[in-house]
Amino acid sequence: MAINRSVEQGSHRSATLMGAQQPVSVAAAQLARVAGEGLGRHSHLAALLDGTGRHSGRDIADAVHLLCSLHGHYPGLIEVALQRCPKGAVRDWLSHASDAFERERLYLVRLTSAVGPLPSTPGAAETESSLGAARHALETLATSERDGCALGAASALVCDWWPVRRLLDRAAARVGTEAPAPSLPDESSVVAIVDQAAITPGSARALGFGGEQLLLQHRALFDLLEARAEARGDY
Repeated sequence: MAINRSVEQGSHRSATLMGAQQPVSVAAAQLARVAGEGLGRHSHLAALLDGTGRHSGRDIADAVHLLCSLHGHYPGLIEVALQRCPKGAVRDWLSHASDAFERERLYLVRLTSAVGPLPSTPGAAETESSLGAARHALETLATSERDGCALGAASALVCDWWPVRRLLDRAAARVGTEAPAPSLPDESSVVAIVDQAAITPGSARALGFGGEQLLLQHRALFDLLEARAEARGDY
């Protein structure tokens, strides 16, 4: 059930479309990365959103609890990145993202209380160890000295949060909790800041690396949730 993967190693992917000769922008590559590797394509999230299984209620509750363990603390990835960012356009974007994500965090914390206790599942100690390692991985991305890495992770988090938000809203509907209007930066603002920040080949590579690693942590979290559901006999 390990959730953590290396955030200091791995190859950097070229910002080109599949085998095409014409390069694409760093922002377009980031959006394509989220679309191809993000939670929107994870089978367990799709099953949770479908919600037709007889144990779907506790599986959704499990997801809310583990998401809160990863993203419900303050400061989170975006706030840490903001604290270390010099004045300028990137800092302004991170400030907006931080304010918006704080509202998402409060929503997540409120839902965690509303959905009831964490479902009893074999391997609880391993789960907590994995979550602790994942939180450390996100902190490592946020505090990276590589110019662009923290923004890559933060922008990927913002983009990959939309499928998570669908799950949170489904959980809210089940327990009768009001879902606040989302206010995260939109796609156009992500595109603008990513392309503005990727001013050198090195910063473009670091930005892509940060995005890849954030998405890896999200996929690993939902792999863990799927394994926990199987361990409870919910599949």
